[in-house]
Amino acid sequence: MLNNLFNTIIDSTTGVTPSVFIILLIVSLLTGLLFSGVHMFRNTYTGSFIMTLVILPAVVCVVIMMVNGNIGAGIAVAGTFSLVRFRSAPGTAREIGILFAAMGAGLILGMGYVGYAILFALILSAAFLIMSAMKLGEGKAALARELRITIPEDLDYNGVFDDLMDKYTTEHKLTNVKTTNMGSMFKLHYTLTLKAPGVEKEFIDQLRCRNGNLEIMMSEAAAPETAGTL
Repeated sequence: MLNNLFNTIIDSTTGVTPSVFIILLIVSLLTGLLFSGVHMFRNTYTGSFIMTLVILPAVVCVVIMMVNGNIGAGIAVAGTFSLVRFRSAPGTAREIGILFAAMGAGLILGMGYVGYAILFALILSAAFLIMSAMKLGEGKAALARELRITIPEDLDYNGVFDDLMDKYTTEHKLTNVKTTNMGSMFKLHYTLTLKAPGVEKEFIDQLRCRNGNLEIMMSEAAAPETAGTL
């Protein structure tokens, strides 16, 4: 019984029958729903991305079923998916990972292996949830900040904040300088990593004393990872 669960349900003689087609399509959609639920756990997302994630395994499954046994058509389909990846909007590495997982489940289902597809989806979903719950790899990224400071034109920005940067950050870099207010002020843009959480206010108070209480803005650093998503 268990062995039958991990055998393909596509008969080599009759091919894809309507009943098999419907079964695989339904399982594909359920797999997409599972991956979409995993992606929404402790993560920001858009409705369009979740919708894509739900239907992607079904689309891949149907395409693979239709080209089953045709190596040339399979290579052409793989190339098509590659073009979609490169011509799509930017996204995070997490989104890329969950999309590839959904495509992988669709490929397995397209070959008729329902048991392997379910096992694959459950294991990867569990891995995603565990890593999200543990906040794996988020330690340093959670302390990354972008800092914008306005200073008067008579204040030399070269090294003026270095002692404060050394005190409150593990690393910092002045990435941009521009004049503002008819050249009477400078706006400095830093990227930095705080030494510890909860020191933002103390850090900003010290900066205010140094820049004459002019405008200061600190925000979370933009994610450095960008790549194509659907």
